[in-house]
Amino acid sequence: MSNIRIAGIVHDSITDGVGLRIAIFTQGCPHKCKGCHNPDTHDFNGGYTVTSDELIATIDKSHIITGVTFSGGEPMCQAKALLPVAKYVKIRGLNLCIYTGYTFEKLLTLGQDVMELLKLADVIVDGPFDINQKSYELKFMGSKNQRPIDVQKTLASQEITLAEGWL
Repeated sequence: MSNIRIAGIVHDSITDGVGLRIAIFTQGCPHKCKGCHNPDTHDFNGGYTVTSDELIATIDKSHIITGVTFSGGEPMCQAKALLPVAKYVKIRGLNLCIYTGYTFEKLLTLGQDVMELLKLADVIVDGPFDINQKSYELKFMGSKNQRPIDVQKTLASQEITLAEGWL
């Protein structure tokens, strides 16, 4: 059982990825992007602590969701703690999306825990929010520099492949 610092949970999100999802907003972010949609998640000491078992129980109670989203804050800062939750998401047969301010290429260099979490994800929306590229026309992203990456296809082909239905 791992402790995870979170800012909050949205139980029925349709804005944090394709389908009906539970969105878990992690607490703490090193990027501090200008114009961030969730500036209250930046402080690593903010929010509150839950266990991975508590998050799994929350997911387990919902029988109508199609996926789970890890957002933030920066989920990759708590990759190891999020691993049991991500594994449960996959056991349930749900889609896993992770929003990260890191680029996919940078994620590949951040160590074993990040790599393990990455391998469980279906979609990564990568890149920092860039206020100069902000767009309301994008479905599930805030700025045009961000990419919805199909993680499994990208890892298999070693070439960035965008996720269908996310653009």
